[in-house]
Amino acid sequence: ETEKKFTRGVLIGFCSFGLWLSTPEYSSSTELDLLSLSFRTRVSDDTVLGKDAPEFFTESGITANFKLPWQSYTSLGWGLGTRLMTSAGVLRGANKNALTVSAIPELTFGSEDGRYILDLGIGGAIFSRYKFGVQDFGGHFQFALTFGGSVPVNESQGIGYRFLHFSDAGGYGPHTTGADFHMIEFIHRF
Repeated sequence: ETEKKFTRGVLIGFCSFGLWLSTPEYSSSTELDLLSLSFRTRVSDDTVLGKDAPEFFTESGITANFKLPWQSYTSLGWGLGTRLMTSAGVLRGANKNALTVSAIPELTFGSEDGRYILDLGIGGAIFSRYKFGVQDFGGHFQFALTFGGSVPVNESQGIGYRFLHFSDAGGYGPHTTGADFHMIEFIHRF
Protein backbone atom coordinates (compact mmCIF):
# COMPACT_ATOMS: atom_id res chain seq x y z
CA GLU A 1 0.00 0.00 0.00
CA THR A 2 2.84 2.40 0.85
CA GLU A 3 4.52 1.60 -2.49
CA LYS A 4 1.32 2.38 -4.41
CA LYS A 5 0.82 5.71 -2.59
CA PHE A 6 4.44 6.69 -3.15
CA THR A 7 4.35 5.76 -6.85
CA ARG A 8 1.02 7.57 -7.34
CA GLY A 9 2.38 10.72 -5.67
CA VAL A 10 5.52 10.71 -7.77
CA LEU A 11 3.58 10.19 -11.01
CA ILE A 12 1.20 13.04 -10.16
CA GLY A 13 4.18 15.27 -9.43
CA PHE A 14 5.93 14.42 -12.71
CA CYS A 15 2.72 14.85 -14.73
CA SER A 16 2.13 18.25 -13.10
CA PHE A 17 5.71 19.29 -13.87
CA GLY A 18 5.31 18.13 -17.47
CA LEU A 19 2.09 20.10 -17.88
CA TRP A 20 3.78 23.18 -16.42
CA LEU A 21 6.68 22.83 -18.89
CA SER A 22 4.24 22.45 -21.79
CA THR A 23 2.64 25.86 -21.17
CA PRO A 24 3.44 28.38 -23.93
CA GLU A 25 5.72 30.37 -21.63
CA TYR A 26 8.11 27.38 -21.24
CA SER A 27 7.52 25.20 -24.31
CA SER A 28 9.15 27.37 -26.96
CA SER A 29 11.50 25.22 -29.04
CA THR A 30 14.25 27.83 -28.63
CA GLU A 31 14.18 27.22 -24.88
CA LEU A 32 14.96 23.49 -25.11
CA ASP A 33 17.84 23.59 -27.57
CA LEU A 34 20.00 20.47 -27.73
CA LEU A 35 23.39 21.33 -26.20
CA SER A 36 25.18 17.99 -26.28
CA LEU A 37 24.97 14.23 -26.62
CA SER A 38 27.18 11.90 -24.65
CA PHE A 39 27.96 8.29 -23.93
CA ARG A 40 28.74 7.42 -20.32
CA THR A 41 29.83 4.27 -18.56
CA ARG A 42 30.61 3.24 -14.99
CA VAL A 43 34.25 3.16 -13.94
CA SER A 44 33.69 2.62 -10.18
CA ASP A 45 30.85 1.84 -7.78
CA ASP A 46 32.43 3.09 -4.54
CA THR A 47 29.63 4.01 -2.15
CA VAL A 48 29.25 7.70 -1.35
CA LEU A 49 25.62 7.95 -0.21
CA GLY A 50 23.66 5.45 1.88
CA LYS A 51 24.40 1.79 2.54
CA ASP A 52 26.76 -0.31 0.44
CA ALA A 53 24.94 -1.99 -2.44
CA PRO A 54 24.90 -5.78 -1.88
CA GLU A 55 25.22 -6.43 -5.64
CA PHE A 56 27.83 -5.28 -8.17
CA PHE A 57 26.35 -3.11 -10.94
CA THR A 58 27.43 -1.75 -14.29
CA GLU A 59 25.64 1.12 -15.96
CA SER A 60 26.06 2.61 -19.43
CA GLY A 61 23.89 4.98 -21.37
CA ILE A 62 23.34 7.82 -23.79
CA THR A 63 22.51 11.31 -22.53
CA ALA A 64 21.05 14.36 -24.22
CA ASN A 65 21.42 17.75 -22.55
CA PHE A 66 18.92 20.48 -23.36
CA LYS A 67 19.28 24.18 -22.58
CA LEU A 68 16.66 25.56 -20.20
CA PRO A 69 15.77 29.26 -20.26
CA TRP A 70 17.17 30.34 -16.90
CA GLN A 71 20.78 31.55 -17.12
CA SER A 72 23.07 34.43 -16.22
CA TYR A 73 26.52 34.89 -17.78
CA THR A 74 29.03 37.74 -17.47
CA SER A 75 30.48 39.63 -20.41
CA LEU A 76 33.50 37.31 -20.09
CA GLY A 77 31.25 34.32 -20.89
CA TRP A 78 31.24 32.65 -17.44
CA GLY A 79 28.27 32.18 -15.16
CA LEU A 80 25.30 30.06 -14.16
CA GLY A 81 22.89 28.22 -16.40
CA THR A 82 20.26 25.50 -16.31
CA ARG A 83 19.77 22.46 -18.44
CA LEU A 84 17.78 19.25 -18.58
CA MET A 85 19.84 16.06 -18.69
CA THR A 86 17.84 13.16 -20.17
CA SER A 87 19.23 9.68 -20.50
CA ALA A 88 18.47 6.10 -21.46
CA GLY A 89 20.71 3.23 -20.57
CA VAL A 90 21.21 -0.27 -19.25
CA LEU A 91 21.73 -1.13 -15.58
CA ARG A 92 23.16 -4.62 -15.04
CA GLY A 93 23.43 -6.45 -11.74
CA ALA A 94 23.17 -10.09 -10.57
CA ASN A 95 23.14 -11.17 -14.25
CA LYS A 96 19.93 -9.17 -14.84
CA ASN A 97 19.47 -6.14 -17.12
CA ALA A 98 17.15 -3.18 -16.70
CA LEU A 99 16.34 -0.29 -18.98
CA THR A 100 16.78 3.03 -17.16
CA VAL A 101 15.30 6.31 -18.35
CA SER A 102 15.88 9.56 -16.47
CA ALA A 103 15.22 13.29 -16.59
CA ILE A 104 17.29 15.52 -14.31
CA PRO A 105 17.11 19.33 -14.22
CA GLU A 106 20.59 20.70 -13.50
CA LEU A 107 22.21 23.90 -12.32
CA THR A 108 25.47 24.52 -14.20
CA PHE A 109 28.47 26.74 -13.63
CA GLY A 110 30.98 27.31 -16.37
CA SER A 111 31.59 28.81 -19.75
CA GLU A 112 28.60 29.94 -21.80
CA ASP A 113 29.79 27.87 -24.78
CA GLY A 114 29.55 24.71 -22.62
CA ARG A 115 33.18 23.72 -23.02
CA TYR A 116 33.98 23.92 -19.27
CA ILE A 117 31.09 22.88 -17.04
CA LEU A 118 30.40 21.87 -13.43
CA ASP A 119 26.83 20.71 -12.78
CA LEU A 120 24.55 19.50 -10.01
CA GLY A 121 21.04 18.12 -10.36
CA ILE A 122 18.25 16.05 -8.88
CA GLY A 123 15.47 14.38 -10.81
CA GLY A 124 13.82 11.07 -11.44
CA ALA A 125 14.46 7.76 -13.15
CA ILE A 126 12.32 4.83 -14.18
CA PHE A 127 13.76 1.29 -14.03
CA SER A 128 12.20 -1.55 -16.01
CA ARG A 129 13.36 -3.90 -13.19
CA TYR A 130 14.06 -3.00 -9.58
CA LYS A 131 15.17 -6.31 -8.02
CA PHE A 132 18.63 -7.66 -8.81
CA GLY A 133 19.52 -10.74 -6.78
CA VAL A 134 19.46 -9.63 -3.13
CA GLN A 135 19.42 -5.92 -4.07
CA ASP A 136 15.95 -4.35 -3.92
CA PHE A 137 15.57 -0.76 -5.11
CA GLY A 138 11.95 -0.87 -3.86
CA GLY A 139 10.09 0.11 -7.03
CA HIS A 140 10.30 1.25 -10.62
CA PHE A 141 10.63 4.97 -9.80
CA GLN A 142 13.93 6.17 -8.33
CA PHE A 143 15.26 9.58 -7.44
CA ALA A 144 18.45 10.46 -9.29
CA LEU A 145 21.11 12.74 -7.82
CA THR A 146 24.07 13.74 -9.95
CA PHE A 147 27.04 16.04 -10.15
CA GLY A 148 29.78 16.21 -12.72
CA GLY A 149 32.21 18.22 -14.72
CA SER A 150 33.62 18.30 -18.23
CA VAL A 151 36.49 19.83 -20.17
CA PRO A 152 37.10 20.14 -23.92
CA VAL A 153 39.23 17.77 -25.96
CA ASN A 154 38.72 19.87 -29.10
CA GLU A 155 36.19 22.38 -30.45
CA SER A 156 33.15 20.08 -30.29
CA GLN A 157 34.29 17.09 -28.19
CA GLY A 158 34.74 16.81 -24.45
CA ILE A 159 35.40 14.36 -21.67
CA GLY A 160 33.86 14.39 -18.24
CA TYR A 161 33.29 12.76 -14.88
CA ARG A 162 29.80 12.05 -13.54
CA PHE A 163 28.65 10.84 -10.14
CA LEU A 164 25.15 9.33 -10.27
CA HIS A 165 23.13 8.07 -7.30
CA PHE A 166 19.84 6.17 -7.65
CA SER A 167 17.65 5.77 -4.58
CA ASP A 168 14.01 5.73 -3.53
CA ALA A 169 14.93 8.02 -0.58
CA GLY A 170 13.07 5.63 1.73
CA GLY A 171 9.80 6.04 -0.17
CA TYR A 172 9.26 2.31 -0.60
CA GLY A 173 10.27 1.50 2.98
CA PRO A 174 13.42 0.86 5.04
CA HIS A 175 14.33 -2.43 3.29
CA THR A 176 15.62 -0.81 0.07
CA THR A 177 19.15 0.08 -1.01
CA GLY A 178 20.26 2.54 -3.68
CA ALA A 179 23.44 2.50 -5.76
CA ASP A 180 26.25 4.93 -6.59
CA PHE A 181 28.10 5.17 -9.90
CA HIS A 182 31.29 6.99 -10.83
CA MET A 183 31.22 7.41 -14.59
CA ILE A 184 33.29 8.70 -17.47
CA GLU A 185 31.49 10.65 -20.21
CA PHE A 186 32.45 11.19 -23.84
CA ILE A 187 30.65 14.35 -25.01
CA HIS A 188 29.77 15.88 -28.37
CA ARG A 189 28.65 19.53 -28.14
CA PHE A 190 26.48 21.29 -30.72
